[in-house]
Amino acid sequence: MDFLLILIPIFGIFALGFIGQKKIGFDTKTISTMALYLMSPVLVFRTFYTTKFDLTYLYMTLYTFALCFSLIVVVYFIAFIRRYTVKETCGMILASSFMNNGNYGTPVVLLLFGAAGLDYAIVLMVIQQLVMCTVGVYYAAKGSPGGNGVRSAIRAVQRMPMVYGAALGSMLQAFHVHLGNSMTQAVDMVADAAIPTVMIVLGMQLAKISIKKIEREKVSLSLITKLAVSPAIAYILTLFLPVDEMVKQIMIIMAAMPSAANTTMYALQFNTEPEFVSSATLISTTLSLATLPVIFMIVL
Repeated sequence: MDFLLILIPIFGIFALGFIGQKKIGFDTKTISTMALYLMSPVLVFRTFYTTKFDLTYLYMTLYTFALCFSLIVVVYFIAFIRRYTVKETCGMILASSFMNNGNYGTPVVLLLFGAAGLDYAIVLMVIQQLVMCTVGVYYAAKGSPGGNGVRSAIRAVQRMPMVYGAALGSMLQAFHVHLGNSMTQAVDMVADAAIPTVMIVLGMQLAKISIKKIEREKVSLSLITKLAVSPAIAYILTLFLPVDEMVKQIMIIMAAMPSAANTTMYALQFNTEPEFVSSATLISTTLSLATLPVIFMIVL
């Protein structure tokens, strides 16, 4: 029950965005773009500016890529057994291999571990975003007729503002550049507003997802892969990582997050199974209210 008390406030914020979108109707794309390009980079900048990095963060990077490619291998195995087309396989990869670490996982870690775990969660979020805007875009483009995955991935990385926020924060820390009190307060105001904003945006995005025809078998396989297989693989990977126990717990919990909302946008943009990916995102987010407490009990 204690774990539900962690998740209910988070879903309450999602519901706020969901209801607002249904009743009032906002330009979700504009608000999402603002959160992505203006607010999140400031949050990332603050984390990379204030955090003292060590080998733990290298292990986190290796872990994130290993988890992603392990899930892709699982999807390819399923696709081989079920005889999926290239487009269906790419759609399954989008729905099953990328987790919502940004506007879901980070708030959960903040509530579970406090400020001590938040920095690790944000770094994992940045790495995950890098994976999504490269590997994710590649598979979205691969499943699209005539798409050029490599070129699209490179352009996406170049446009990713969080990467520049991380680079600038790391550089200022390395050269011991001190920000004045006024600048620090301004950074804190924007950074503190980023997480609740992206949570509301997720609720808005979920409100715009329509499930016209659920492909039950494919959605079920995607849900099992995302909500059960992913944290199991994450647990196995953490056994080989020489990192703190809290970091291992955060890694497993983040791996158990539902499908990333960004993959829905990629699927729509490249017309790669958009209805299926949208259905998997909505259902996995809803089911996570039941699956995450189980993961909490196992991990914590």
